[in-house]
Amino acid sequence: MMKTGRPKINVPLEGLDIILDLLSATILILLIVYAIISYSELPDTIPSHFNAKGEVDAYSNKSILWLLPGLGVILFFGLYVLNKYPHIHNYMVNITEENALKNYRLSTRIVRFTNLFVMVIFGIVMHSIIESAKNNNSNMNNWILPFIIGFSILLPIAILIYQKKINK
Repeated sequence: MMKTGRPKINVPLEGLDIILDLLSATILILLIVYAIISYSELPDTIPSHFNAKGEVDAYSNKSILWLLPGLGVILFFGLYVLNKYPHIHNYMVNITEENALKNYRLSTRIVRFTNLFVMVIFGIVMHSIIESAKNNNSNMNNWILPFIIGFSILLPIAILIYQKKINK
């Protein structure tokens, strides 16, 4: 019988993997705690959307504040579970027994960095919403949008270059 599909191997965790998971989990917990602590101090209507300049352009009921921690929990655990099955991730190379570990490790690291990036962005947005609501300050930092766009462009380029390097 012919073997088909990608090899299913265990990718051992390294120190960086553990640090990334712990940082993501810590930020998620802080996000939830920050929402709990701040919620009662907020007015009934809070900023819920910022335009490209970082200015508030929409307001909602303060219960919208729970959206970010809720999405954070779903994304954190979804990405955590996805990392348990690296053989189902997308790859630009043919995965063989010989190259599976290095490609699976790269892929799971990408997912871990993505998880951390999302938690950091959620934390920044949550902080901006809460501080804008408390201080009537209607601006999110102007650097956040260029940072997200730049990171979203540069990271895939770096990943492609590294993937070509490890698969020579």
